[in-house]
Amino acid sequence: MTNPVIYLIVFGIVVLLLLILFYPKTGLFWRLQNSFKNDSKVLIEDILKKLYHAEDSGKSLNSNDIINSLNASPQKVLTTIDDMKQKELIHFENGDIKLNETGMDYALRIIRVHRLWEKYLSEKTGFNKKDWHEIAEEMEHKLDSEQAQELANHLGNPRFDPHGDPIPTAAGTIEKLQGKPLPTFEEGTIATIVHIEDEPDIIYKQILAEDLRIGSHIRIVENNQKRIVFHSEGEEYILAPIVANNITIVELLKEEISEEDTFRLSNLKAHEKAKIIGISRECRGEIRRRLLDLGFVNNSLIEVDLTSPMKDPRAYLVRDTAIAIRNEQAKFILIEKVNNYATIN
Repeated sequence: MTNPVIYLIVFGIVVLLLLILFYPKTGLFWRLQNSFKNDSKVLIEDILKKLYHAEDSGKSLNSNDIINSLNASPQKVLTTIDDMKQKELIHFENGDIKLNETGMDYALRIIRVHRLWEKYLSEKTGFNKKDWHEIAEEMEHKLDSEQAQELANHLGNPRFDPHGDPIPTAAGTIEKLQGKPLPTFEEGTIATIVHIEDEPDIIYKQILAEDLRIGSHIRIVENNQKRIVFHSEGEEYILAPIVANNITIVELLKEEISEEDTFRLSNLKAHEKAKIIGISRECRGEIRRRLLDLGFVNNSLIEVDLTSPMKDPRAYLVRDTAIAIRNEQAKFILIEKVNNYATIN
């Protein structure tokens, strides 16, 4: 006769396995099911975003375009597209996929969360700006409308994200982006950068490497099919037209023009004198507050005091105080060079 203890042990093991597999919410079965649901939700939202951006730029996408742009199996994408059609999020026109009103509202909710997260990362954290988009791509799928509104309230209900993109309101309204792509302007144009597109990623990283910023004034000196050359804040930039096309600018009125006289503090040479005229809009949060607290405020007189052997950091004499900062921070401080301090009011 079999020992009853063995029956109890076997029974206990079976019960334990059943709990591991099917325990509500945390069991392996439920976790796999939720994972599948979440994967489907993420794919739907990614497709909605792509359709929105395409329609916003006057383009159309078909099923093959969607398949080629996503890291998912073609069959899964096609199944998801069919599911979206059944849910009346999309419809087809001559083979192209178009957003229905419900799909448009859904897409704007996702875009709202994404841009709010990028604003949060730029204002409240120390994450490098090259990481903002990737982090926001993940977080946009995790916040519901109520949580998004809490985030917006925390940020003071901003109208634009750090790239210059308008943030949709909770009601789904969105401001029209001003300006035109940089390559559409003629040589000699003086303008300000109002938007930097963060997709596709490979082009966005090239723009980041150039250290271009929202709010900077530029002067176009060459514009042809091979390259676009422009000056900004004491620097010369040379971009391929396909890269420059991701930069949106607005032409400045004559009274707004200051590009010729504006430089970055990092360009100030020994024995040159200048006055501070502002801090770049790209400098936010704790870094901006620290620079202001150190005395880098408008109309302050400034000059190079000491330079380290590696030329980074450098110490600047500002308000009779020597303050050392790295070149990465000095690039945020905008100056106007002067011949002597007597010329400054």
